[in-house]
Amino acid sequence: MTQTTINLETAPGHQVLAAAGKKILRPGGKCATKQLFQWANFQPDETVLELASSFGYSAIALVQRFGVKVVGVEKNSASVARARANIQAAGLSDRITIIEGDIFQLEAIPGQFDYVFAEAILSMQSAPGKAKILSGIYAKLKPGGKFLSHEMLADNKETEIHEQLARVIKSNTSPLSQANWIATYANAGLQIKQHETGGMALLNLWRMIQDEGLFSTAKILWNVVTNSQIRQRVLAMRRIFQKYQQDLGYIVLVAERN
Repeated sequence: MTQTTINLETAPGHQVLAAAGKKILRPGGKCATKQLFQWANFQPDETVLELASSFGYSAIALVQRFGVKVVGVEKNSASVARARANIQAAGLSDRITIIEGDIFQLEAIPGQFDYVFAEAILSMQSAPGKAKILSGIYAKLKPGGKFLSHEMLADNKETEIHEQLARVIKSNTSPLSQANWIATYANAGLQIKQHETGGMALLNLWRMIQDEGLFSTAKILWNVVTNSQIRQRVLAMRRIFQKYQQDLGYIVLVAERN
């Protein structure tokens, strides 16, 4: 059974899922991120700023696959330490730098980048929070640079879905409609070049097997079944996803700095 020190009754949903053993915490799963990277068309030695880089897994994968250079910003000091250890173990300390910092204070990070990359970050913010982060992203992009974004989508009933998600996930989760995401980015000076939407994949069993692998999925299910607190929280999230399955999903966007 998963051992954790977090309060499973009050922790945000992504921490509960992580406590269950889930590593892929993206609303569209790996395939949506793969589409985002195909659109990006990374070139070797281009620079990427990754927001909320966690344990460094995405940064490592980006460098290994595309030969880019990555700067990751992560607020949690324990995650920073783990990310740096993972990067050193991968032999990529010369290609990846992890900075302990706040995504609301991107001005503290030196330089500009060819890309900024963020997944399920803006969905967790209020409207002013979204605007603040996007302003920082705009400033960190080179002219013509691209913001690669993977977020939650609420095609209808935005207010109702926000209220239900906030209650169940216990965070200020505020997904937008496709039109409102595009408008929000445009207000920050970011022009959408490509975008795609799809259904919520976070707790879809088949997608979990694709993303996590069969063995890891079995471990996650075991942890959910055997830990009553995790089970209650995960089932509550799943009920919300099912209730709004026609309206709730993911969106991936490539936006260019004007």
